[in-house]
Amino acid sequence: MNKNSDMYDVAVVGAGPAGMMAAITASSNGHKVILIERNSSAGQKLLLTGNGRCNLTNTASMKELLDKFGHRGSFFRSAFSSLSNTDLMKFFENSGLEFKVEEGGRVFPVTDDSKSILKILDTSMKKNGIKIVYNARLQSIKIPSKGKDIFKLNFSYNTVIVAKNVILATGGASYTETGSTGDGFRIALDTEHGVTPIQPGIVPLKVKESWVKGLQGITLEDVRVIIRHPKMVFEGANLLFTHYGISGPLILDNSSKIISLLEDNSHIELYLDLKPSLKMEELQSTLIGAFETHGKVDVKNYLKFLMPNRMIPVLLKLAETDPKKKMNQINKKERNSIINLLKAFPLTVNGHLPIDKAIVTCGGVSRDYIKANSMESKVVDGMYFAGEIIQGCAPSGGYNLQQAFSTGYLAGLLS
Repeated sequence: MNKNSDMYDVAVVGAGPAGMMAAITASSNGHKVILIERNSSAGQKLLLTGNGRCNLTNTASMKELLDKFGHRGSFFRSAFSSLSNTDLMKFFENSGLEFKVEEGGRVFPVTDDSKSILKILDTSMKKNGIKIVYNARLQSIKIPSKGKDIFKLNFSYNTVIVAKNVILATGGASYTETGSTGDGFRIALDTEHGVTPIQPGIVPLKVKESWVKGLQGITLEDVRVIIRHPKMVFEGANLLFTHYGISGPLILDNSSKIISLLEDNSHIELYLDLKPSLKMEELQSTLIGAFETHGKVDVKNYLKFLMPNRMIPVLLKLAETDPKKKMNQINKKERNSIINLLKAFPLTVNGHLPIDKAIVTCGGVSRDYIKANSMESKVVDGMYFAGEIIQGCAPSGGYNLQQAFSTGYLAGLLS
C-alpha cells in the first residue's frame, strides 16, 4: 500500500493493549477506525507479560491503584473510573474467559496463556470492522492547520493516512524487540509536547561486588532490603542473584526507586536482612545458644541452617572468620560480625540493565500536557495519548496493563 486516501474518524498508532482497546472503544461508538502497527502482528509485548501468562490486572482498590503510580498517580483516576479492574475483567468474561486471583491480587486468565487475551481483542477488532495496517512505522504527523481538523500521518514505505483524530499508543522504550523503540516520544516532541526523562522500570540491578557471580541463581525468600540513606525498606517478595547483580520480584518492583537515587549518586549501599522474622536480640540469643550447644561443629556447617550454602563463604570472608573454625572457637568479635551480616548483608548497587531490558518505561509524555479526564492533548486538539507512552509507571502486579487498557478506553471515547 503506497497511499491510503480514505478519511478516518480515528487513527490509532500502536496495536498494544492500549491501542487495541482504544480502537475497539472508538469503533464501538460508531467511528471509522484504522489501527496502525509497526510490527507484523498485534500485541507482541502483551504476549510476554506475566511470563506469557498475562497478569491482566490487579484486584486492588482505586486508592491502591493510584498509589502504585507514585507521585501524582491521581492523574489516572478518570481512566481507572472509566474502565475499572472489574470492568476490564467483565470485558473478557463476556467472551467466555474466566480469571483467577493469585498472590498480591494478581489476576490471570485460567488458561495461563496470554494468547487467550489477545484472541478476544483480535475478535473484537474484526467484529467492529477496524482496519489494521501492519509493518508501518510512524515517521511524522502533520497537525491540522487553523480552521482544519485533519491530521496527516506519514508512515514508512510512503504510506499516508488522514484522520480527524489521532491516538498515540506507541508504547515506551523498553523491550525494543517488541517494537517499543520510543517513536511516540519523538512524535510528541515534534508536536510540542513535553517529554520527561526516560528511565527503565521493573529492571534488574547491577552490583559492584565481583563475588556475586558465584551466587548466580540463588533465590532468597521473603528477604528484607534496607537502604539507610535515604531510609527505605522493601520486603514481602523474593530476591534473585544474577551473574551481574540482583533481580527477582522484590528488586524489580522497587528498581525505579533505587534507580532514581543513582541519578545523584555513583552507587547505593544496600543491605539484605537474611532473617527478617527475627529481631536482632532474638538472633543474638539464638546464635549464642548455638555456639554453646554446637561447639564442635564447623561454623560453615552450622550456617547452612540459616542461609544458602553458596553464600556462607562470602559471609565468613566479610566476617574475617575461618570457615573451618569450630563454633566454640569463634570469638566475640567474629560472632558479632556474623550476626550483623545476617541482619545487614552489604551490596553496592552501581547500575542497572539498559532500558531495552526493562519491562516498562518510566517517564514519557508529560502528564502536564494531557487532560486527565479524556487523555486528549492540551496543546493539539484531537490528539490523544494512551498506555506506556504517558509519564508514570507502577511495579509489577497487573497495574501497568490496567493503566494501558484504561487510558486506551478513555482515549477511545474521544470525549
